[in-house]
Amino acid sequence: MTARWRTVATAAGLAATDGTTRPTIFAEMTALATETGAANLGQGFPDTDGPHWVREVARTAILDGANQYPPGRGIPELRAAVADHQRRHYGIALDPETEVLVTAGATEALTATLLALVGPGDEVVTLEPFYDSYAAAIAMAGAEHRTVPLRASEEGFRLHESDLRAALSPRTRILLVNSPHNPTGTVLRPDELRLIADAARTSDAIVVTDEVYEHLTFDGTVHTPLATLPGMAERTITISSAGKTFSLTGWKVGWATGPASLISAVLAIKQFLTYSGGAPFQPAIARALTEGDDDISALRASLAERRDLLVDGLTAAGFATSRTDGTYFVCADATPFLTEAMPDGDAFARALPPAAGVACVPLAAFCTPGSTAAQELGSWVRFTFVKDRAVLEEAVARLRTFSGS
Repeated sequence: MTARWRTVATAAGLAATDGTTRPTIFAEMTALATETGAANLGQGFPDTDGPHWVREVARTAILDGANQYPPGRGIPELRAAVADHQRRHYGIALDPETEVLVTAGATEALTATLLALVGPGDEVVTLEPFYDSYAAAIAMAGAEHRTVPLRASEEGFRLHESDLRAALSPRTRILLVNSPHNPTGTVLRPDELRLIADAARTSDAIVVTDEVYEHLTFDGTVHTPLATLPGMAERTITISSAGKTFSLTGWKVGWATGPASLISAVLAIKQFLTYSGGAPFQPAIARALTEGDDDISALRASLAERRDLLVDGLTAAGFATSRTDGTYFVCADATPFLTEAMPDGDAFARALPPAAGVACVPLAAFCTPGSTAAQELGSWVRFTFVKDRAVLEEAVARLRTFSGS
């Protein structure tokens, strides 16, 4: 392993002591679930495909010849649909020619943005726990990763002003914000968004937002893009995708929107990553964004029901669960089940598939080893509810048997 790749692998928590690269925690837990026949509530991918009519549009596009390179910025129809989506839902005005960039999923958009805008000597601040690609992308850019812990409370995982201020420095270049938040299920509140906006203006930092779960919120919770706050449109790159919104994660169609100068910088990197892709999927997603509001509403309602089923089951089995206002995930404190031989969430998650027939993921896997968040969340695990109801019902029954409840 080269020194450069070791830096990236270490940042992602994947560097093994023998110089090789370990699999991700998701790959480990999925393999363990397969080996033991466990219900896999660890990896967050849907059990069912997205709307049939959207898939039909893609099939027609393939047969009609949309099989070669699309434009590097994305086909005009999809860029126009993204701009219209932002206007309809949030009142954000965008020029689809210069302020919208189609990417190979949100992960490419995030990575290209970081590679374009930061380098050695710069700092990128994220919330913690954080989606696993963030640390790796920051390391690839040669920047330093600083974190702000989200602290567990009766109202879910919340952002504290003192923690945010402590993470900032004169070298802060980007605030990378994920809301609705993976892995905690938190949706940042207006007061928390204002804290971030104030911090960005004070630090003269760019804000990059990961909003892939923007439509998957529950109980009347409203997602507010940071770009809508006063003075933020000119310093914010907003990233989202179709994968979560339409249960089409394998299509890898995402986008970045924001000021033309910043989007041009991202394009300069993106063109040397994938250049372009998803030719037959782009017209299908353009249609989905324009005509798929009813499909989104149906998915949101279904996910809320499945969330409630899982939360009720976890509670009955003896877990304390956090409030989940959005995403695919419920976080649970496994403290009642920990022992001397199974002292933390990591050990619990590895023991659960053979012991109970259910797989989850330790929450500390989304934290920097030894950080405040990793220590505070050492006993916590994450379960996903984006599975068939029958799978969830079986998982809940197995957990209750395991706990003796």
